[in-house]
Amino acid sequence: MQPLSPQPSLPAPNHAALQHSRAVKELIRAEIAAAGGWISFEHYMRLALYKPGWGYYSGGAAKFGQEGDFVTAPQISSLYGRALARQAAQVLELTDGGNILEFGAGSGKLALDMLLELGELGSLPKRYFILEVSGELRQRQQRLFERLAPHLAPRVAWLEHLPEQFSGLILANEVLDAMPVHLVRWSGPDLFERGVSGDGDEFGWSDRPLMQGELFDAARNLGMMAGPAIGHTGGYLDSSGREDYVSEINLAGRHFMSSLAGILKTGAILLIDYGFGHDEYYHPQRNRGTLMCHYRHYAHDDPFYLPGLQDITSHVDFSAIAEAAGKAGLDMLGYTSQAHFLINCDITSLLAKIPVDNAKEYLPRANQVQKLLSPAEMGELFKAIALGRNISTPLTGFTSGDKSRML
Repeated sequence: MQPLSPQPSLPAPNHAALQHSRAVKELIRAEIAAAGGWISFEHYMRLALYKPGWGYYSGGAAKFGQEGDFVTAPQISSLYGRALARQAAQVLELTDGGNILEFGAGSGKLALDMLLELGELGSLPKRYFILEVSGELRQRQQRLFERLAPHLAPRVAWLEHLPEQFSGLILANEVLDAMPVHLVRWSGPDLFERGVSGDGDEFGWSDRPLMQGELFDAARNLGMMAGPAIGHTGGYLDSSGREDYVSEINLAGRHFMSSLAGILKTGAILLIDYGFGHDEYYHPQRNRGTLMCHYRHYAHDDPFYLPGLQDITSHVDFSAIAEAAGKAGLDMLGYTSQAHFLINCDITSLLAKIPVDNAKEYLPRANQVQKLLSPAEMGELFKAIALGRNISTPLTGFTSGDKSRML
């Protein structure tokens, strides 16, 4: 077991937050003890983020915006949601006035901006459904509509489970990256699952042989496909001279796609997140994986720091998502960078509607769009992928900048 060092440079939580984190830590320690001293990292991540009443996304602390831990694209600019509305309008037209279903709506700002723009376009959906696992976030979303768009509030409905069938647009913005992932270590011909054990007051890494099951099959297939990145002729050499490569496998994301395929009758699934295709995700130089934590706008790599108070994420393997969707019977409708997607959806035209001589309004909006589009910011790292059923018309957001060859 290799405990991680603390993060002394990060902001200190207040007393109430620290007590909450200690309680979460005790809950996780009890789970480890009940499991015989070891749980998978996927189990740990699920508890730290989603344990009802205790996990990061179930607690009441601010998560989004300047007072939270990170800023997402909808918080950066309302032009983001307005651009996405252009894509939504096309899908709604192609599905004869279908609905929109958003997963993990966060602050609710994306839903608000999209519905306001769809209203301007005369393309409002019959209903805008939000499936939100956090009761606290659901209340924030409801208050946002009651305060800023009461005329749209009756059109929004919150779900606790997937509907039996759906037609229209399914949207998930920065949802896949927060799904619990398994950690796998490839060491020569051997496979290990990296898990979490407890030693006194601290958590630490502990690996166990991986020899069968869905995770084993996925890891073995990755090892064969990745070649020198994970196999015998490359990778990271540890102190014993053995090849050692650690990365994530997101089985939950694959199951998510199967579930969505099971309900989608006609329409498109639009997923926007940060990540790569298979070859880039499992590049030889990315031998420690992509796991990242976010706390008070600081990024670090210690998932054991203040459990319950910080976000834990991993980049998305879009090749695995596309493969799972294909196996479930969905069609590939497009894959491109966020920059290309937003430009295809006329975000620059939306910006151009603001008079340049109105510097007080134009300059902040221009800076926001720059952050969304710049390769040095979100433009290239973030990708948009669309999958669907019974849609033959090319989608607006993917008319140029196709990156499907990277999958």
